[in-house]
Amino acid sequence: MKTIVFASQKGGAGKTTLAAHLAVAAEKAGDGPCVLIDTDPQASLSDWWNGRADEAPAFAPMALKDLAEKLEALGQIGFSFAFIDTPPAITEAIRSVVAQADFVLIPTRPSPHDLRAVGRTVELATEAGRPFAFAVTQAKPNSRLTVQAMAALSAHGVVAPSIVHDRVDYAASMIDGRTVLEIDPRGRSAGEMVELWEFVKTRMNESTKAR
Repeated sequence: MKTIVFASQKGGAGKTTLAAHLAVAAEKAGDGPCVLIDTDPQASLSDWWNGRADEAPAFAPMALKDLAEKLEALGQIGFSFAFIDTPPAITEAIRSVVAQADFVLIPTRPSPHDLRAVGRTVELATEAGRPFAFAVTQAKPNSRLTVQAMAALSAHGVVAPSIVHDRVDYAASMIDGRTVLEIDPRGRSAGEMVELWEFVKTRMNESTKAR
């Protein structure tokens, strides 16, 4: 089983949204079964899943101290991917989560505050020796700031080519436990998630081969 951790020091960057959407994208691509894990005390991912009618992706509640053991158990019973949401802070607890990652995805809004904050998250992944990439989120269409943000982030690491734009359908779809892939599977937002999942899967496989 491969483990994907969503980490960012900044709150509101889109970790929970990406975790939910990419897990659904993976299921729809035939890459499941997938399992979601929520280590954020706010429990937004857990709340989303509890409002969901579809049982896939699965959800596994667990204490942080049991994470390594439970991940091994989930892999043994046949899960292909685990998607782990984290709180917006750099703590020892987050370090222990990142240590279990096969890949770290860092959602980053194209704003000066977010760009200034990425350094500590990058250090976290680097210190743990984990491959990572940035995903630009909540971008305004045709914004010069988005282009500048991608250029700035590329100095720190790989940036996903699929930009997640600021659209109301992302938030609206999650109200009742769904995603844009289920609300409007042919829409632009769904296309972004499909492309982002393919990027993450490809980068993760390349990183695994390189080890």
